[in-house]
Amino acid sequence: VQLQASGGGLVQAGGSLRLSCAASGFNFRINTMGWYRQAPGNQRGLVATISSGGATNYENSVEGRFIISRDNAKKKVYLQMNSLKPEDTAVYYCAAAESISLPTPRLLFKIPNVSRLFGYWGRGTQVTVSS
Repeated sequence: VQLQASGGGLVQAGGSLRLSCAASGFNFRINTMGWYRQAPGNQRGLVATISSGGATNYENSVEGRFIISRDNAKKKVYLQMNSLKPEDTAVYYCAAAESISLPTPRLLFKIPNVSRLFGYWGRGTQVTVSS
């Protein structure tokens, strides 16, 4: 199993970045994919999810600015990040969990330690937003 995230970098506030995550070694189509982020001194937090059926959900602070999408043929998930703010600075991780094993996606953002529900993780990619 491998999840490989890429696309991070340094961007000015108000700018955009597109993260990609390439998956291999598991049945991508039946998995809910998630993007998490972790800033220094903070816990890893869920940012966005996309279900196996394509339903999307977002953490409140990124709603309207970030867009998660997936390409099942390419086994990739993306996170388009627009109107970036300095507080978006973090290491971003992609993760996967079989959709059937998860509660209703919109409820994931209310579950403490929700990361334990995702069994597959990639190495993170650093996003730094300068003011």
